[in-house]
Amino acid sequence: MTRRLSRREFLKLSSLGLAGLGALAFDRFKSFDFDALSAPKRLPQFPNSPIIGRTVDPGIDLRSAPTNDPNLNTSIAKLPADTLLEWNREVVGNVVGGLNNQRYVETPQGYVYGSVLQPTRNLPNTPVTEIPAGQPGFWAEVTVPYVDLAHEGAVASPWLQDHIAYNFPPRLYYGQVVWIDRIRTSNGFIEYRWNEDAPHGYGYGAYGEFFWGDGAAFKILTDADIAPISPDVDPNDKRIDVDLDFQTLSCYEGNTEVYFCRISSGQKGILDPLTGEVNNKLATPVGNLLTHWKIVSLNMTAGTFGAGYSTPAVPWTTMISGEGIAIHGAFWHNAFGEKRSHGCINLTPEDAKWIFRWTTPYVSLAQNELRVSLPDHGTIVVTKEITL
Repeated sequence: MTRRLSRREFLKLSSLGLAGLGALAFDRFKSFDFDALSAPKRLPQFPNSPIIGRTVDPGIDLRSAPTNDPNLNTSIAKLPADTLLEWNREVVGNVVGGLNNQRYVETPQGYVYGSVLQPTRNLPNTPVTEIPAGQPGFWAEVTVPYVDLAHEGAVASPWLQDHIAYNFPPRLYYGQVVWIDRIRTSNGFIEYRWNEDAPHGYGYGAYGEFFWGDGAAFKILTDADIAPISPDVDPNDKRIDVDLDFQTLSCYEGNTEVYFCRISSGQKGILDPLTGEVNNKLATPVGNLLTHWKIVSLNMTAGTFGAGYSTPAVPWTTMISGEGIAIHGAFWHNAFGEKRSHGCINLTPEDAKWIFRWTTPYVSLAQNELRVSLPDHGTIVVTKEITL
């Protein structure tokens, strides 16, 4: 389900699919020194706000009013990717150009379109000084807007190669989940090593790379963090309804709706640059699907180096069709309510985590259950669409 892209298109559009890393602010980091890629990185001073908005694309408009109407000339600045802003409130704006989302975020500096501003929090942690005795490592969740990474070993992934090519520092973002296998102290700071070494089973689809990051960025996951939700309810009484027209998802226990959220499903009517034809190859399948395997974190890569996408640490992945269509967390956009994926159902990391815990098969943090499969029958996912 890939289409052939140029290298620059690959980097800019990698956020539009099964996974993505968010478009990059190349202009902001042209002077980044990759000779120092192995140097320790400390968490920066983040804005003092309960919710912190992170721009996910380069050239985001900061506006004087919540509208993109070209007749009103409201743009007052262009913001690079990963600009952090105090998030005051969401307001209903006037968005022209065929988009459904009308939400703008009000900041002290002005208004930013909500779809390109990831809501994050700054919840630093007290890192541990060593791996718990008898354990090979632990899963950890990023709880700050972002953490810069120091690379160890050989460069292998398209994700890192493109970061180097465009002088953009590798980072993990709020909501991502990674496997930590080593701890060290550097200049008085505790750092964790993120291990994506696929042969050891911790990075399905990964390239065997290693990165170090400030330990304060990571919350160690416990069994309570992923404990099953409503485990006493008969699994046959659980059902997920997905409305692809209205871009919503509802969870039912019997006839009672117990959870609701907005989604971003697969795109339709995409122009194939190779054939010149418009097709629906990226659309989310319609019908009765099943949750059949899950993993806490997954490297999602498809296509070739020049035509596809490569995104590590996609959190809370629940496969519902084959090996490629999943419900999963998306940290690279906030466009929920718009179709924009490569067939998957994108949710906020928080919503994806709830679905992960509520659906069967249930997953624990035990090493032999990092990936749990139930090919015969899981939770039913009914995807519906009227405007076929």
